[in-house]
Amino acid sequence: MRAFLRHCRADPAQPAAYRAGNYVPLRPWQVRERRFTRRGRRGVDAVEVAEFLDRVADDLAEVYAALGSSQHETQRIKDALKSWQSKLAREAQAARR
Repeated sequence: MRAFLRHCRADPAQPAAYRAGNYVPLRPWQVRERRFTRRGRRGVDAVEVAEFLDRVADDLAEVYAALGSSQHETQRIKDALKSWQSKLAREAQAARR
């Protein structure tokens, strides 16, 4: 999965949101282990939680966009293969006649 995401980012044909050079996408273990600062009886710092959720949402949007692009490319390849196979079958049938 990491290689796939690296490939998607490296592809200059796909527009991508600006990211700082030192930005590292969230990993599942980071989400699971994330703890927020306690604020007395009121719970956690709302700003800190909102920032974290924004980052998770951005990373998920990027993954889903890459997945959609991959699915589109897969369908394009399947269609091209079907077309090629049909053409080859027609040529083979014509050669038999």
